[in-house]
Amino acid sequence: MTAARTKSPRSTLPRRASANAVPRGRFSDLDENKLRGGYYTSAQVADWLCGWAIQSADDTILEPSCGDGAFIEAAARRLLALGTTPAKIASQLTGVEIIPAEAHAATERLQPLLGKAADKVVCNSDFFTWWQDTDQPAYDAIIGNPPFIRYQSFPEPHRTLAMAIMGEQGLTPNRLTNIWVPFVVTATASLKPGGRLALVLPAEILQVTYAAQLRSYLTDHFQRIDVIACNELFFEKAEQEVVLLLADGALAAASEGNNCRVSLTAADTVADIICSTPSLLLERAEVKTIRHDSEKWLKYFLDNRQITFMRSLREAAITASMSDHASIDVGVVTGKNEFFVMSADQVADLGLEGYTVPLVSRSAHLKGSQIGKADWKSLAAAGDRVHLLNISHLHAGKLTAKLRRYIEEGERKEFHKGYKCSIREPWYFVPSVWVPDGFAFRQIYDFPRMVLNDSGATSTDTIHRIRSKGESPERVIANTYTWLTAASAEIEGRSYGGGVLELEPTEAERLLMPAKLNGAMPLAEVDQLVRAGRLDSVLEENARIILRDHMGLSNAECLLLKSVWTKMRDRRNSRRRGPKKSAQSDAA
Repeated sequence: MTAARTKSPRSTLPRRASANAVPRGRFSDLDENKLRGGYYTSAQVADWLCGWAIQSADDTILEPSCGDGAFIEAAARRLLALGTTPAKIASQLTGVEIIPAEAHAATERLQPLLGKAADKVVCNSDFFTWWQDTDQPAYDAIIGNPPFIRYQSFPEPHRTLAMAIMGEQGLTPNRLTNIWVPFVVTATASLKPGGRLALVLPAEILQVTYAAQLRSYLTDHFQRIDVIACNELFFEKAEQEVVLLLADGALAAASEGNNCRVSLTAADTVADIICSTPSLLLERAEVKTIRHDSEKWLKYFLDNRQITFMRSLREAAITASMSDHASIDVGVVTGKNEFFVMSADQVADLGLEGYTVPLVSRSAHLKGSQIGKADWKSLAAAGDRVHLLNISHLHAGKLTAKLRRYIEEGERKEFHKGYKCSIREPWYFVPSVWVPDGFAFRQIYDFPRMVLNDSGATSTDTIHRIRSKGESPERVIANTYTWLTAASAEIEGRSYGGGVLELEPTEAERLLMPAKLNGAMPLAEVDQLVRAGRLDSVLEENARIILRDHMGLSNAECLLLKSVWTKMRDRRNSRRRGPKKSAQSDAA
């Protein structure tokens, strides 16, 4: 008989209304599978993970979100292969599933293997309620593919209960926390000492801020963690990059000083993973020295030489963060671009001349490394929507008749009921309309391009805004065209299934730059070359001027920087569908 798992007092946790409550109606206009995180794992991947996690005929196994049963079927096959009887499997294997139809399908899936014993395996319940209300034993292995659901889309009372369990385990969730995180935390708390996790998780575990606590939690609770990533998408019908998390040697109690062994293995295809035994694949993995308190695990796609070099640069006196030279903020959040962003013809037709300001509304408007008034006028003449309605300086009583008619038309279309508009008073006053020194791409295909702003325009929130902290804006931006800034962008940002790198303002402000901006290739020349698709020529020349002459890096160190950038860039771009964009097409 297995030992009971220690849990916090139940009275501290919220109660739920119904064990089988399934939110459906209010989300009927959304993709149901995506909403509830229902992306299903192939039988081959489930078999591979169960082959690693289940090591004995006596192992007890839990699947906390079993769906239609791919993992519990694979677990049953594995136990049968190890010599366990169907009757015994029913007492060793537990699956939990909230949706009745799925729970029924999972039970039916087990019947050819277990017969009548299959009826005892699957529990139709919310996992967090089951965990709270059941004196379940601790498990040798926990397997599965927890749902990927945003905090806002996970219904009550399940969400509150999940977050309370996280809190009792010492974590502090927030409104960005995806629901797969408490699944992992609660699963870890359900393991015996020495137990194992084998989970399919979104690649966000490597890179997003809300998963930082989880990364620390895992390294405090396991002796060894192996992450297996794949350049091919695991889910054919979803632009969702996932990784396989293999965590071994669960500790009896968390230890912040635990010397957890962490490795990250990248495979080209799913077939490369499932056609190799887990032991053989993991033997080739390079062990990383982790700094989970200050680093994303995304960096661990690099080899140890590259990691050590990037860490040394981060700490060196010759480098600084972008935040030392400039601040980066989001663009204007209108709440309804359809209403606030217009073309020149729309402005003229509506009689709103004098009530708009120049705007850059898409990254496609930024062709080079600088944008001037002539560039903006060309966009306006071509019919681009580059005018922002800005009347926040007017008193509501001084609105013209034409403005009032336009606002009333927006209200007839219920634009004022959208969230961002509804929290403003009045709803048609757009906040934070200011002209930046430059622009920074939020979404990046190749290079994290910065653009000097001589156009007098502001931008929507698809593009970040840069303000210099004292240096010439031209000099600040010119010094970002290096392998140094590009390499750090790949480490500080986050990428998704489609291969796009995304930088939020706080991440962009961590980009590495020279501590002293002693010189760079003239930005006018950079602009010409970038527009001509010759970004590589700029980076080569700035390697000479900035990295070697001014910062003192050797040729070998410059090439190492370049290898960090290209390795990380090429890895995420290999997951893109369709033709890849070249360097100059970042403007597209």
